[in-house]
Amino acid sequence: MGKFIVVGERIHCISPAIRAAMEKMDPAPIIQRAKDQIAGGASYLDVNIGPAEKNGEELMKWAVKLIQENCDNIPLCLDTANKKAIEAGISVYNRTHGKPIVNSADAGDRISNIDLAAANDAIVITLCSKHGVPANNEERMTFCQEMLEHGLALGMDALDMWFDPLTLVIKGMQEKQPEYLEFIRQLKDMGLNSTAGLSNASNGMPKELRPVVDSVLTAMAIECGLTSAIMNPCDKRLMDTVKTCAVILNQTLYADSYLEL
Repeated sequence: MGKFIVVGERIHCISPAIRAAMEKMDPAPIIQRAKDQIAGGASYLDVNIGPAEKNGEELMKWAVKLIQENCDNIPLCLDTANKKAIEAGISVYNRTHGKPIVNSADAGDRISNIDLAAANDAIVITLCSKHGVPANNEERMTFCQEMLEHGLALGMDALDMWFDPLTLVIKGMQEKQPEYLEFIRQLKDMGLNSTAGLSNASNGMPKELRPVVDSVLTAMAIECGLTSAIMNPCDKRLMDTVKTCAVILNQTLYADSYLEL
């Protein structure tokens, strides 16, 4: 994939301001949130409308058109459990700057989202799980192989499947973290793309610790080969970490002003 891909996470119905904007179809808060994330360095924006069982198709179409028309057709990650809403979003999606991402499939009940992505020439986030959290890397790899074979059989490019090893909470699963990082390295060695919701690791920690943990885990994961993450691009510390990793890994030419670029 080359350059690390930052997928902005802040257009999410769990946010009271965004939820209210989606309910009223009020464009201003969503456009502002989108522009702030792009200014922070996001390459993609995640658009999470939640289950959206009643008006999901209409809402996703509205959100996709709103964001892309006001933000130079920024590529989007369509995030909902409502498959018809994802299809509706893809139907109005502008591919000028990148394919849509389907968020997400797994090796269990949601494996059909790989079919959806294949049918629409989209990228798909594939969670390395089937029913809950994988017990170990052996299970992760089993699920990864199942989904990879499924996608390839449908004619997908392997690089259009972004494998997510599932980031585990450190507070309660501390002993699982080295194994998690090792799996990212295994995906890299296989030539596969990967992604993660890295901030999940710091859930439950005191507020002052979360930025420290998030930025350090991000650096460690990138060194292991992580190729993208769903994260907060408005967090300067986090984005400075991403930029610095690119310099240290010789992916960006160093200049004293690299943090401002």
